[in-house]
Amino acid sequence: MSNLVLEMRQGDMMVVNGAAIRFRNRTRIELTAHARFLFGRQIMPPHEADSPARRIYFALQTAYIGDEQERLGGMQDARARAEEFKQATTSAMAVAILDQAMACANAGRCYQALRLARRVVQHEDAVLGRTRTPQPKRLEAPRQPSA
Repeated sequence: MSNLVLEMRQGDMMVVNGAAIRFRNRTRIELTAHARFLFGRQIMPPHEADSPARRIYFALQTAYIGDEQERLGGMQDARARAEEFKQATTSAMAVAILDQAMACANAGRCYQALRLARRVVQHEDAVLGRTRTPQPKRLEAPRQPSA
């Protein structure tokens, strides 16, 4: 396995193997072993899981980065919510993408499942005319005036 180097900015969030990390300053990290992680906009806080597709994404997120018990519950929740979504939607494209996502999740490829679920969320947002909620601005140190 090759190492993964990520550059994180002040205020960025990352979840590694279920542990939330907030970066207090700009840093570069190197992951040298297999880890389940998400960072930045990949992380959906619970309060943003406010639509059927977003609840599926959140359940898959839990299945990916939660502890062992949370992962099992997340997969069960994702399966149930995916079936409900498929029964309610008229979009063949959303159903096809969701089927792919759930096949990935069932095969243990939850990161790929999340990428596909994100597409379903984007499709749902477009159908509902929903715009993406702006991310809060990062806190940055005031710039010193140049002399």
